[in-house]
Amino acid sequence: MSASVKEFLEKVFSRSAPGPSPSFSALDSVRLLRLLAEHDRVGRKRISKELGLGEGTVRTMLKRLSETGLIETSRGGCSLSSRGKAIWGEIKKIIPKIVEVGRSELTLAPKSVAILIKGCAERVKSGIEQRDAAVSIGAKGAVTMIFKDNKIVIPGVSADLERDYPKAFKEIMRLMCPEDGDVIIVSSADTLAKAECGALAAAWSII
Repeated sequence: MSASVKEFLEKVFSRSAPGPSPSFSALDSVRLLRLLAEHDRVGRKRISKELGLGEGTVRTMLKRLSETGLIETSRGGCSLSSRGKAIWGEIKKIIPKIVEVGRSELTLAPKSVAILIKGCAERVKSGIEQRDAAVSIGAKGAVTMIFKDNKIVIPGVSADLERDYPKAFKEIMRLMCPEDGDVIIVSSADTLAKAECGALAAAWSII
C-alpha cells in the first residue's frame, strides 16, 4: 500500500475531517472495505455485527465512505465503488492475508488472527511497538515475526520458529506462505473482532 493510501484513509477518518469527530478509525474502514470486498453487497446490521460497532456508528462511517466515493449504498445494502475497489487493491498489495489461526505456542487468548505484511521486515525493531499498538486497541497481545533466509524469527528474543515453536511454524507457513522480507503478526484477544483489530493496528504501525 502506498503511503498516499494510508494518509488518505487517516485523513478521511481523522478528528480534523469535516463533520463530527468519528467514533471509528481508519482501521475500521479497512475492516469494512475487506468485508465488502469479500461479499457483493452487505447490509448495515451485518456490518455492525461483523465489525463489532453500533448501528449509529456504522451509519456515520458509511456516510463518510460514501461521501469520499469509496462505497455505494442502496436499499439492498452497501458495496464497493470502483474507487473503493482500487483502494482495497492497494491495501491488498501489502496486506494480502488476514486469517484466523488456532491455539498454539504463540497465541495469548481464545481468539487469534494472523496478518501478513509484505516487505516490511526492515521496519520492525523489537516487535514491542507492534504489540503495544495491538494492545492499545483491545487485543491481549501480539507476536511479531519476520521471514528472512527461509526462516521465521521473532525479533528481540532470537527465536527460530521452526525449532522453538514447531506447531505454530507449520500453521503459519501453511496459511501465510511468506517470502523474504515479509512480516507476520499474530494478535490475540477475547473476541475475533478485537484480535483482527489488534492485527491491523500492529500492521498499521509499520506500513
